Amino acid sequence: MPQDNDDADRPEYPFGATTPQEAQVAQILKVYGRHVEPGPENWREEGIQFFVRRDCLLIQDEYADRVRAVLGADFLPEPGADDPGRPPEDYPPDGTVAYGIQWVWLRTGAGVFRALNKIAGDWELRNLPEDAVAPEYVVYTTGTVGKCPADEPTPVPADTPLDPLASCDPRAGAGVRVVVLDTGLDPAATALPWMQGVEGDPDPGIDTSLQILQPYAGHGTFIAGVIRSVAPAAEVIVRAAFPPLNTTFANSPLALTFEGQLVTAIERALAVDHADVISLSAGTYVLPGQRLSLIHRFYQRKLSRYKGVVIVAAAGNDRLREHFYPAAEKWAVSAGALSANGRGRAYFSNYGGWVDAYAPGENLVNAFPSGTLAYLEPPRKGNKGVFTGLARWSGTSFATPVVAGLIAARMSRTGEGGQDAARGVIEQARRSALAGVGALALPEDAHGEGCHCARPSAGNHHHHHHTKADH
Repeated sequence: MPQDNDDADRPEYPFGATTPQEAQVAQILKVYGRHVEPGPENWREEGIQFFVRRDCLLIQDEYADRVRAVLGADFLPEPGADDPGRPPEDYPPDGTVAYGIQWVWLRTGAGVFRALNKIAGDWELRNLPEDAVAPEYVVYTTGTVGKCPADEPTPVPADTPLDPLASCDPRAGAGVRVVVLDTGLDPAATALPWMQGVEGDPDPGIDTSLQILQPYAGHGTFIAGVIRSVAPAAEVIVRAAFPPLNTTFANSPLALTFEGQLVTAIERALAVDHADVISLSAGTYVLPGQRLSLIHRFYQRKLSRYKGVVIVAAAGNDRLREHFYPAAEKWAVSAGALSANGRGRAYFSNYGGWVDAYAPGENLVNAFPSGTLAYLEPPRKGNKGVFTGLARWSGTSFATPVVAGLIAARMSRTGEGGQDAARGVIEQARRSALAGVGALALPEDAHGEGCHCARPSAGNHHHHHHTKADH
């Protein structure tokens, strides 16, 4: 069968996938190649650091006409012409405006980075603000572009103790609603004692009839379990936002979403679910000097008006100091991961002054769907894991719900709103800061006076049995 042109310029992963990162990137290119472009522009030399929506720019509305004039016919489709190369699904049409940001579609194959170069080199546009023009970034649950989970999940026996251990305060989190924006929820997991009453959208990656788990299935379920371990009485709602339900992408769940879709998911968490705390184990790197422009404008124009709501976001798993968004935003609480022995930063965690606190995130044990998972990443590629309701998993993805749970527990204990409780949790984390690591947010900090159920000491820690192969 002859190759259609559309495939000709679709990037293959250039080096053959030898690392988990490359395996994850290769999957994205395979499934999403028509919808995304790898970045930065020189990714062939530097490696792929993020993805953007193909042939699409987000431009602050007041500058859109000036930018369109500069791009002109070389970059923009004929007015009114349907672009045959553009997949119809899930796109906001050209000219759509949200929060003062306009979607501008380029002609198929014009290329986001070429368009950005043209804009940057134009004398007329030299005094545009830095974030007037940006790509629409792809946001990954800290699980995809190899920018995340620090590993794939490992099955553990059904009697393995949870880590973090369930809080000794059964009222922690009472009356507080935590919304998890993630892959959705395994309904079967709500039979577990600490998961009772957790609600949400079904995780499309779980095929219950065949007991087959897609890659990244169970991510949202595990996170809900961690929140409930730290704040057992919190109301937890897990939304399928990566990818959003009822979109074409939900058929091939790779745990990612476009920036515009993420804004819609946050809007819903505020307006429909009335979230107090939003747990977001997702993010992306961006071009130098940029941020997620649409999410930032959404914050300025809407989210900031919700008194007390707080977003906790994962710092990312690449051992980098480089900012990961939205965690690096001033208004988000960013969670890095602590090593299993609690004495250092987890080997995978991002770090730097923009990370607010480090919480346990290595070798956590919690709820996971039952079924068989085919591993995608070296060194376990080609093997399968058979799960019976629990998994051991690592990543800043899982430090995030520890921090979200601590905020919920504090809200119920002190009566503070989300913002004030988050400040309190960070202040306490700074008081127990570890030299060379940073502020420590520990689950036992939520338990109040007279509690004796602190984390097991490293010596008799039940992680002791894991081997190098776990990673």
